Amino acid sequence: MEDKKKEIRKFSDSQGQTLVRLARQTLMQKIDKKIDPAESKALKQALKEDCFQEHFGTFVTLKINDQLRGCIGNMTASEPVKEGVRRNAINAAFHDPRFSPLRAEELEHVNIEVSILTPPELLEYRDGDDLIAKLRVNIDGVIIRKGFANATFLPQVWKQLSEPEEFLGNLCMKAGISANAWRNDKLEVKTYCVQYFPENTRTN
Repeated sequence: MEDKKKEIRKFSDSQGQTLVRLARQTLMQKIDKKIDPAESKALKQALKEDCFQEHFGTFVTLKINDQLRGCIGNMTASEPVKEGVRRNAINAAFHDPRFSPLRAEELEHVNIEVSILTPPELLEYRDGDDLIAKLRVNIDGVIIRKGFANATFLPQVWKQLSEPEEFLGNLCMKAGISANAWRNDKLEVKTYCVQYFPENTRTN
């Protein structure tokens, strides 16, 4: 039954790249960088597809030289995908508290990734060992919560933290709680899946 979470409405690669282009144009507009009118018109036409009106949680991740430069998103499907990508692109670039606001000269070096999320589902588990056994490496995004402390890692983070113990420990520290809280305390844990679209290689 859990495998049903692997299924998200399949956005095509082309549709995913449309969302990436939307994120980039949103940032270009924000910093008053000139946009090719033909590209702007093409994007507006592409965004008329019905799938971009559907409601999903989204994240926008910015990297420079494979180093994180900003990542902001929303877990809840409270708005159309295209609006979530616009808002989260701006927030990732200018309002991620871990980083200074993106400078105009950095934008050409930024690689953008857009993630589309399934609704989070509560993961029932008995103890730390059971939690590790139930997590699906490279598939599950994970949300943890303890009181007012909470944090999430997208499934892409498994690439850097491939061991479940390391993944959970770092996630707990991100939430501001002990790295061993996943083993020693009873946390609320939710999981979700994503489709994610890294920006195609560009020539600047």
